[in-house]
Amino acid sequence: MSAAPTNPTYGEVTTQGASTNIAWHHTSVDRFGRALQRGHRSAILWFTGLSGSGKSTLANAVNSALFEQGLSCYVLDGDNIRHGLCKDLGFSDAAREENIRRIGEVSKLFLDAGVVVLTAFVSPFKADRDKARALVDAGDFIEIHCAADLEVCEGRDTKGLYAKARAGEIKEFTGISSPYEAPEQPELRVDTGAQSLEDSVAVVLSYLAAQGVIPQGS
Repeated sequence: MSAAPTNPTYGEVTTQGASTNIAWHHTSVDRFGRALQRGHRSAILWFTGLSGSGKSTLANAVNSALFEQGLSCYVLDGDNIRHGLCKDLGFSDAAREENIRRIGEVSKLFLDAGVVVLTAFVSPFKADRDKARALVDAGDFIEIHCAADLEVCEGRDTKGLYAKARAGEIKEFTGISSPYEAPEQPELRVDTGAQSLEDSVAVVLSYLAAQGVIPQGS
């Protein structure tokens, strides 16, 4: 990360997808400056796992712990995002891919804003998660597999979705009629099926401190 420029500057004029004649606007305050001011790095914490695996619960618990320490953080939750940004998307493979593409881009913006952004999405396909990872530099994307197995998740059935999927009321439901590709080498694998929430939070916070994202002893 370079020091913040004193005046905004523009990059090369390019075409990106259907957008023509656009140039990247380098703003007057950058990620490096925000990190110096706030005393911590920004990062993307990508929580992935089956429905009911505890992604949102763990992400929000970690978020609360970071907030209590005075750190800048924000949760992007799968259901919440589908109330607005992604409400035009269904649950086909193509729609899931586009959903995660958008979240990856939004997460990148939070990263640049100096925020520890916690994303809680099933994100079932490895290729889509890899594309989100590729948007940022090494070390900025921390994949956290909430590794509760299907039996545990279905036993919880926190929103009654598994029962609906088993009854054929929900098509293309991950774990039942649509596959989940578990991460092969995530930065963290947390046994949210057996481990207490308190212990799971401690694992995540310890990793963030060890990687220099948050101060040691936070």
